[in-house]
Amino acid sequence: MESNILPGKPFPLGPTCDGNGVNFTLYSENATAVELCLFDSENDQHETTKISVTEKTNFIWHIYIEGIAPGQLYGFRVHGPYEPENGHRFNPNKLLIDPYAKAISGSIKWNDALYSYKVGDEAQDLSFSDSDSAPFIPKSVVIDQHFDWEGDTSPSYQYYNTVIYEAHVKGFTQLNPEIPENLRGTYAGIAHPASIKYLQDLGITAIELMPVHQFISDRHLKENGLSNYWGYNTIGFFAPDSRYSGSGTKGEQVTEFKTMVKELHKAGIQVILDVVYNHTAEGNQLGPTLSFKGIDNASYYRLTDDKRYYNDYTGTGNTLNAYLPNVLRLMMDSLRYWITEMHVDGFRFDLAATLARELHEVNRLGAFFDIIHQDPVISQVKLIAEPWDVGEGGYQVGKFPPGWAEWNGKYRDCIRDYWSGSENTLPEFADRVTGSADLYKDYRRPTASINFITAHDGFTLNDLVSYNEKHNEANGEGNKDGESHNRSWNCGAEGPTDDPGIISLRQRQKRNLLTTLFLSQGVPMLVAGDEISRTQQGNNNAYCQDNEISWINWESADHELLEFTRKLISLRNSHSVFSRKEWFKGVAVNESNIEDIAWFLPDGTQMEESHWQQNYAKSVAIYLNGNGIHGVGSDGKQVVDDTFYLVFNAHDLGLDYKLPHETYGRQWKVVLDTSTSDTAPDRIYKPQETVHVEGRSVVLLKDDTIRQNQGHDE
Repeated sequence: MESNILPGKPFPLGPTCDGNGVNFTLYSENATAVELCLFDSENDQHETTKISVTEKTNFIWHIYIEGIAPGQLYGFRVHGPYEPENGHRFNPNKLLIDPYAKAISGSIKWNDALYSYKVGDEAQDLSFSDSDSAPFIPKSVVIDQHFDWEGDTSPSYQYYNTVIYEAHVKGFTQLNPEIPENLRGTYAGIAHPASIKYLQDLGITAIELMPVHQFISDRHLKENGLSNYWGYNTIGFFAPDSRYSGSGTKGEQVTEFKTMVKELHKAGIQVILDVVYNHTAEGNQLGPTLSFKGIDNASYYRLTDDKRYYNDYTGTGNTLNAYLPNVLRLMMDSLRYWITEMHVDGFRFDLAATLARELHEVNRLGAFFDIIHQDPVISQVKLIAEPWDVGEGGYQVGKFPPGWAEWNGKYRDCIRDYWSGSENTLPEFADRVTGSADLYKDYRRPTASINFITAHDGFTLNDLVSYNEKHNEANGEGNKDGESHNRSWNCGAEGPTDDPGIISLRQRQKRNLLTTLFLSQGVPMLVAGDEISRTQQGNNNAYCQDNEISWINWESADHELLEFTRKLISLRNSHSVFSRKEWFKGVAVNESNIEDIAWFLPDGTQMEESHWQQNYAKSVAIYLNGNGIHGVGSDGKQVVDDTFYLVFNAHDLGLDYKLPHETYGRQWKVVLDTSTSDTAPDRIYKPQETVHVEGRSVVLLKDDTIRQNQGHDE
């Protein structure tokens, strides 16, 4: 074997197969020795070959082994000081996952040997474990990166014509009877024609997949019969999780993932990944040693002044140190890999405020964002921030740099408050449905706002209108986990009910919330299953529920709401007035005296400043001028559209709205009324006629008689 060992090269990082052998690399600044361990089988209790890595260039240990091929299983053992009080946790008894592994075979088998200290010892992590962890930890895999993309290109959607669908690989497909059983819960299940047709018919343009990077299910969850279903517990930033593979775990998962992306692209659907670069699955000082801790703890994590402990801005026990060059390189290499090799179209960054922390304060122009801004590959895809973390000063909605969009938590909260009947919400409601200029207008466009009513974290849409309180008993934490202030309203009964009045009101509220979402300026995000009234039985923190609580139940789909949602998304996709690229100006358009947007009272007169201060006001009419979009299409021509009159009424009683003077519109046709599931009520009104708007409902009217030179930038 020795004759087949060469010094190798420090770059590229990770395993590189050239057809004759494999170059392995590992970054560790403080290690004293590194050993490469090769395995013949996933069931091997110990490595079949152990090779000392002696070459080191700028803290990168490297070696080339001839004769190794794709499918080879491997791991590292790293030597160095075990001094937790100084931030060092080296323990060569622990087999370590390669941070740059492109595939990881299998899952962890929880055992005390996975910890660098003796579990149960009174000295806790200051003790030292000599147990071998190799039988219990999944192995890294050398892959064959060749794949026939068949000329694959990304569908060219800009933010303004994007509709995002947040989905879980398993939850979306596990119970779908149209997908073969062996493909359910897999990447291939997402790529199945039944899944793709559903997404196309719905009208979405991008699927945002919850974490698919290889992740760990925490020990305490597994021992309680639960699992980390959501996946926000990454251990492999380059590896698609093997649990979502229906074809194999020794590199086949990579091919299956690529095939999924290729098929979605063929169908005109972009792929956005929810990524977790803020922490790893190794937890705090009492967590396991799986990879980074054992490779070089001090060179990967944010440590406190007492280096035994971790800064925890994430609520998970640790925080990756994005201030360090080698960690930044790992993150950027990972992002570029998923773009260039896996062809994904963008990322949603979990707890992104953590990545902006230079030392402790959040700095929106931190090194992480500087590098992304300058990177010719990463800067060109969709970049979406979850703009908060759990640390002090971590709520950063509206403060991310140019080029970034953000999950707009203020939009979610305001729209929930408005439709649940809260007072004094109208001024903020106006800001939110017009793109949240108060948050983004300084240096970004309305498309910086990712609008959402619900997300994976919290109530589903159905549960938002069915429960006042969370019901998380199944999580085994005494219902103490999850958000307690949900801004929800059960419409008169907690949970399921046979009362026809409550059922009808809940259906109307779902239509109101969806209509608000898809007719607001910004980028709408719909959570998978909300369009068919998916319920989690009141659980608003189903992170550990890999079962029917979280999976979409297609057999009980609300087909009436599904049809309403399809038509609603189609309406948005067909009309640029609802998906503007530029801000409203509130001034007359061209030679006319008509503004691009105007706000009306029920008597048909325009609102004045004093009207916004009436805290009891819960209704408003919005005039959207199709000739005032202030943007040009890809053909260089001015974008124009039909003109719309949109009435929101969150009062419990109906209101009569007098339509404005004919200079605003000559003939108004009702195209949507949420008091009924019929999305195309065929009613025509003349200027200054009265439209009755039922309590807790939305009415949308269209005037297409003065539309000029129709154009719509696709």
